[in-house]
Amino acid sequence: MTKLPTWADLVLVPLISLLLAAVISGLVILAIGEDPVNAAKVMVTGALGSPYGWGYTLYYTTSFIFSGLAVTVAYHAGQFNIGGEGQAQIGGLGVALVCLALPWPHWTLALPAAMIGAAAFGAAWAAIPAYLQAKRGSHIVITTIMFNYIAAALIIYLLVGVLKPAGQMDPATARFPAGAALPTFKDIPILNAVFSSNTPANVTFFVAVAACVVVWALLWRTRLGYQIRAFGKSEPAAIYAGISPFRMIMVSMLISGGLAGLMAINNVMGEAERLLQNSAEGAGFIGIAVALMGRNHPFGVFLAALLFGFLYQGGAELGLWTTIPIELRLLVQGLVILFTGALDTMVRMMLGVFFRTRVKGAA
Repeated sequence: MTKLPTWADLVLVPLISLLLAAVISGLVILAIGEDPVNAAKVMVTGALGSPYGWGYTLYYTTSFIFSGLAVTVAYHAGQFNIGGEGQAQIGGLGVALVCLALPWPHWTLALPAAMIGAAAFGAAWAAIPAYLQAKRGSHIVITTIMFNYIAAALIIYLLVGVLKPAGQMDPATARFPAGAALPTFKDIPILNAVFSSNTPANVTFFVAVAACVVVWALLWRTRLGYQIRAFGKSEPAAIYAGISPFRMIMVSMLISGGLAGLMAINNVMGEAERLLQNSAEGAGFIGIAVALMGRNHPFGVFLAALLFGFLYQGGAELGLWTTIPIELRLLVQGLVILFTGALDTMVRMMLGVFFRTRVKGAA
């Protein structure tokens, strides 16, 4: 197969995959008797056509950035972390414990503490599958999947029997102190000129953007990042170079779990302001698709997260204003995953034929 230029690999392959997914989604909408053009218009208008739509799109984008980065870091170490959902839920537990521990006077004090709690709890939950992989040879995919279910059961147990305030019916913690409430875009100077209505988008979005920069610097500008990538490319070569497999698996999964845990800042602290069941809202699983679509690069993850934020909010609007079921967004997400993952080689082969023909023609 002809090696593609870097720009084609990073831009054309994802773009063509996205277009193929859009075309097939349009055919499905047509098959159920709906107008695909009108559906696309409703999605674009609902997700991008107003400050309200943008607010929800960026709120979902924030969560997807963290979960996509979590998958990305593990991927570069040769690990496939599918436990982002559980790590995010346990990260939410860390957020709740920190926020309820003190009567926080201001969010600028509560946010750093909650970030530490979220990252620490998420990393601790990822550490167990990582240790089983590094020491016992347990498959990281299987263990991280199973730990999602264990995390969900643990959260339910805690919310029903331990953390729920006396006399409260809802399986949830008490509301966080007013000083721990994060400002939304409506509360931020300059942004409030655009985002005049209440949306859940909050300052966590800027934390997510900063996380993209930090992960990029870590992976491509530090010795540890070089070791992680070297280990992920070839474990025997890394061992020959003196890199410890145990250390790489543990460190990469701890960072990955910490990033997944940070997602809870957006959902638990930024929106709900208390810990609820299923606080991750499926974002941990969507992070896998985000990382695939973003070519496991932080900048690509940001763009892919924005795309999936658009699909999530646009799909909700589609279910609200048309007779098309809201579950269609799951179909579109599945098709994007299909073409960017399973059928990625097919797209590359198509482009390879094009570039090979072009080179021969120039010769």
